[in-house]
Amino acid sequence: MNKKMYAAVLAMTVAWPVHGRSAEPVATMDEVVVTATKTAENVHDVPNAVILKDGGDIEDAPARSLGELLANEPGLDWRTRGDYGGATEEIHIRGMGGDATQVFLNGININSPSVGTADLGLLPMGSIDRVEVVKGPGSLLYGTGAMAGTVNILTKNPEPDKLDMKLGSGFGSEGNYELSAEQGMYVADGLGYYLTASRRESDGFRDNSDLRHNDASLKLVHDKNKLLSASLYGAWIDREYGVPGVKPPDTTQEYIVNGTRMYNADAASLVNEGSDQNFYSALELKSQPLSWLTLALRGDAVNMENYFYQRYNATGAGQETWVTNEVLGLEGTAEMRLPKGITLLLGSQYRNYDYTNEVGTLDAYGVALPAATTEAEHDVFTQGNYGEAQWQANQYLKLLAGLRYEEHSMFGHETLPRFGVVVTPQETTSIKLGHGKHFKAPTMNDLYWPESAYVRGNPDLKPETGWHSDLTVEQSFLKKKLTVSATYFKWNIDDKIDWAQNPAFPGPWGDKYTPSNTNACEATGWELGVSAKPLDSVRVSVGYTRTNAEEEQAVGMWRQAQYTPRNLFKGQVDYFLLSGLTTSVVVRYVGDRPAFYVSDTATEPQHSLDSYITTDLRISQRFQEHWLAAITCNNIFDAGYDTYTATFRDETLGSTTRQGYPGAGRSVFASLAYEF
Repeated sequence: MNKKMYAAVLAMTVAWPVHGRSAEPVATMDEVVVTATKTAENVHDVPNAVILKDGGDIEDAPARSLGELLANEPGLDWRTRGDYGGATEEIHIRGMGGDATQVFLNGININSPSVGTADLGLLPMGSIDRVEVVKGPGSLLYGTGAMAGTVNILTKNPEPDKLDMKLGSGFGSEGNYELSAEQGMYVADGLGYYLTASRRESDGFRDNSDLRHNDASLKLVHDKNKLLSASLYGAWIDREYGVPGVKPPDTTQEYIVNGTRMYNADAASLVNEGSDQNFYSALELKSQPLSWLTLALRGDAVNMENYFYQRYNATGAGQETWVTNEVLGLEGTAEMRLPKGITLLLGSQYRNYDYTNEVGTLDAYGVALPAATTEAEHDVFTQGNYGEAQWQANQYLKLLAGLRYEEHSMFGHETLPRFGVVVTPQETTSIKLGHGKHFKAPTMNDLYWPESAYVRGNPDLKPETGWHSDLTVEQSFLKKKLTVSATYFKWNIDDKIDWAQNPAFPGPWGDKYTPSNTNACEATGWELGVSAKPLDSVRVSVGYTRTNAEEEQAVGMWRQAQYTPRNLFKGQVDYFLLSGLTTSVVVRYVGDRPAFYVSDTATEPQHSLDSYITTDLRISQRFQEHWLAAITCNNIFDAGYDTYTATFRDETLGSTTRQGYPGAGRSVFASLAYEF
């Protein structure tokens, strides 16, 4: 897009007089959240620090992915390996790994059983109605992996007596374009549907960083009465992407093997690529046979298929890997709201994981060798039973206690207690205390990765376990036009699972990498959030997180956790006009991070990643009631930064250096949508 077109789009966004969406008041303490206790509760009544994002927040934010939307919110650290089109987008909460946060799509767990993390970049922003982030121990209700917190993404629903339809398109720098469509309505008394579909493509900001993405979803709802309501949800995602690796030094010369360009100064690989094909589905039935009793039964089925094509720069040979995860789950709950302010929740959950890993060998020309494929298939199941009791003693005090008993087919069982206290001395003040045990089972890759010359899994692993405590104070002023929240948190993890070279398993090119329960880690920190609406047309929010996360490499020897910044900051200003013009500016700061320790006994990093600041801008304009035009500029000042590091070997020079995965530079995206 040239400068004249930029100017034309910007002029279009401010030229039309319209009737637009007015600024929403800042009021977080009265909103309802369901993720924290699996029951509908006001935010100030749950013993957790919570982040809520609604449709207005999503529409106004200068973010093109869910990861970007949540980045640097209090306690949240958004990470990718270089921001290229197909890079996995993870949310790390309070300094824990991405596999310590469980992410749900309409209640469906979308964390990959293979690696334990969820890729937020898979989900189309246009289909999302609401996001609930609950920080703190969640293993009581959600089982394995919910150590740092949970993220629940709720998609759009049909509205009674209303036809919803939206068509959108957009294009921008780096060959970005996007098409989307959604439509929802009730077709009969109590019976409705919502359908979404989108396609997006990108050339990426580096060589071999392209993306081709398609998705579609359908939600059916039947909610005629309280005696029986039902919802059926299905989503399909298909994408292909290049995997460029780190950025080599600028002096790197293009390297060719058997006529194929293997790498250059822009990308450590010009041939590696991957693809994902995922399908998520869930059926949920709810019934309220009595005014005090609510029953729910849900079943879900997930199929995740990942393909990775990888060649080695030195020889041109390589391998291709197919990993398939099939997950079947069933959960039933009974919620009882009893006299004297007592609420009981009883639940039982069963999940079965079917894992297949197939590895094929490629010759020096990248062609698959016949009869050179190995395949491993494994089956794991878990069963959890839990109970949670809440007691509203009076208008000032609420107590919560619960217990989960989890059985795992590989390592036995875990017992997981949780406790909470909420004190409300006045309507505008909440003091929350939470304390609970958490755990994370080994991933399927940890347990069963097929043995090769380089790596092997370890079926003898134990789960990671630990405790998580936090204290939160929330206070609102000026009729909730100003809200302040502050949280102190502390957690620890024992039997941390790490991959490293193990002398017990020698290989032809050094000891093989294998996972082991090797060390421990812990953290303390603070979160601060401020939301204000000083004027009817202005909304301001600020978030700051201070995290001191350390890992124990040997008895008594601690060091700062790799890639975990001590300081994170986010500031956002939204400006609304009655004419329909909305301007949003987001500034994010990420502190410096240790990237590489030269040995297991080193306490000071040999290589660190510098701090950086990015600034994003979105200007949108509604006109003629149905149209919405917007232009988004990310990283306006083209800040340079790295997100992770890895080694790169220059085959021409025979030298190995540690290089970074670069963050994306400045990008611009213009969009136009029509809403019926």
